[in-house]
Amino acid sequence: MSFLTPLAFIGALLAAPIILLYMLRLRRREVPISSNFLWQQILQDNEANTPWQRLRRNLLLILQLIILALLIFALARPFILVPAVSSGQTAVLIDASASMNATDTSGGTRFDAAKAEALDIVDTMGPGDTVTVIRVADAPEVLSPYSADQGLLRAAINGAQPSRASADWNAALTLAAAGAAGAEDFNVVIIGDGGVGDTAQLPAIPGELRFVPVGSASDNLAISALATRSLPGADPQMFAQITNYGPVDTEVIFNLRVDGELFTAENYVVPAGGDLPVVSSALPLDFQTIQAGLTLPAAADQADFLPEDNRAFAVSGTGGARSIILMTPGNLFIEQVLRSLPAVEVFRGDIQSGLLVGDFDSLYIFDRWLPNQLPADNDMLIIAPPNATPLFTVGGTISETTNPRVRREDPRMTFVDFDNVNILAFNEVTAEWADELIVADGGPLLLAGEVDGRQIAILTFDLRDSDLPLQIAWPVLMSSLLDWFAPQTVVSAPEGLSVGETLTFTPLPESESVRITLPDGATRSFNNTGRPIIFAETDQTGLYTVEVLLEGDVIDSGGFAVNLFDSGESDITPQPTFNIGQTVIGQAEAESIGQREFWPLLALLALLVLLIEWYLYQRRQRLPRAPRPAPRPGARTTTPRRRAAG
Repeated sequence: MSFLTPLAFIGALLAAPIILLYMLRLRRREVPISSNFLWQQILQDNEANTPWQRLRRNLLLILQLIILALLIFALARPFILVPAVSSGQTAVLIDASASMNATDTSGGTRFDAAKAEALDIVDTMGPGDTVTVIRVADAPEVLSPYSADQGLLRAAINGAQPSRASADWNAALTLAAAGAAGAEDFNVVIIGDGGVGDTAQLPAIPGELRFVPVGSASDNLAISALATRSLPGADPQMFAQITNYGPVDTEVIFNLRVDGELFTAENYVVPAGGDLPVVSSALPLDFQTIQAGLTLPAAADQADFLPEDNRAFAVSGTGGARSIILMTPGNLFIEQVLRSLPAVEVFRGDIQSGLLVGDFDSLYIFDRWLPNQLPADNDMLIIAPPNATPLFTVGGTISETTNPRVRREDPRMTFVDFDNVNILAFNEVTAEWADELIVADGGPLLLAGEVDGRQIAILTFDLRDSDLPLQIAWPVLMSSLLDWFAPQTVVSAPEGLSVGETLTFTPLPESESVRITLPDGATRSFNNTGRPIIFAETDQTGLYTVEVLLEGDVIDSGGFAVNLFDSGESDITPQPTFNIGQTVIGQAEAESIGQREFWPLLALLALLVLLIEWYLYQRRQRLPRAPRPAPRPGARTTTPRRRAAG
């Protein structure tokens, strides 16, 4: 054993004043007399003191000397030389990805085990060693810069928490390599379960790279997919997929909640290393959210070590079907394409009876027929308009239909292709408010735009005068237009938004602010500046609620779901090695020499002995003294010696 600060032993000289306090005591002598009236003044002026006495055995004195010895040894910082994983300048990278929440280690999660390994590296730091600690999640985070202060490093490690996202090892290793500049002895230590993704993309690391693996099992069940879909003429359906990453077939209970209420719960057996699709039909037409969950039966022998992927969420993308009112003398092509589109309810009106009035959100499709007065508040798709209206004019018939050109830069025409579409003739239609989305040599074939708060599209030719209904472009065109006609939603998030991904949305122009409620109940507020809002705080799985506010009132709301659909994280099989280029990184060996100090233990023992000494002193103060017998006449008595304080 050696000492880092041997000068602390000078503190042993403090034992001398402690011993002197026990030797310097006041001792009086009592003499019985018949009366003390005449002696009072003499006694006050002539008290005899005996400053020194023989040192006697005292338990309190022994305990105080032990406390002093322990404190002196703690200040001297004793240590022994032990094997260490690394020395010199070391970057410690702690895997904080979702798989590190697995509970297959003794005493907690894999992340707890990783922190214990990192603390051991800090505890065995030698003189001149410096360490930085980097938490590796979706974005690497430096918990502590390079430092030799073990207390600072330990506090940084103990305060770290795992994430629910995948780890960006490329960025983390690049960040660690930046600390190699000017270092003579540089090392990188990775502590994790070996799930580092595509190792071919990892950068080269200067110095020595060492790997400390954690984790021991691969048993895990996960919901690896969850989505909803609406088939023509049918209720919405739910599709889910359960994946068993473990080595044995496992029984599981799959439960589904719709808008917070239990909808179904079924038992399934998922094959080892395989997938099991689950389809639930007849979901409520107007549902808003669904939540799927996995639970092992009470008597199950198998384990499920990662609970983070046992839940999945989805938000209705349509908010229910949109109604379409079709006014036509008869067009089978339009009716067929509308029936093939999801989340659409079609109501066909009778042009002989006049305009069929629907709800405010209804989309009107007028085919070769127009009412005397157009709807004032509804969106409209007008096909081959027979006459002019206050919104547009209709001219003569044009037969120059060659070379149709689609305005592909317009998002409404992204997938529309008119190269093989043949048109016999079209009407000349003019509308100043509309964009020309498809144009032939003779003029526009499709116009679309917004006017008076309504979205209106005009197809200038009769479908029967073309082969468009026989082309794949027809359902694609109708799907694109209906997507454009769809009411503007608060937020539009893709299904399967993963943890850590960012979401961009544009608030409604008339709103003042947007409030987002996270799955844990916390809220975030954003003022409407007219610019898109970028939301990146998606580090929790669950349902997020978005509310649009105007003067403090909610004028619109929506939501989106964030899930852990990542096979790289759900497959928790620990990897003993991984590759960087042609180099195989195996388990780190304790090849360096480090120091392990014992002063925290000595300080703890000193505190314990101090508590014992305090207890004994208080106990002596509370013990009653035995009464003394009365002195005989003429006998001499002396006062009892007072105990020294402390």
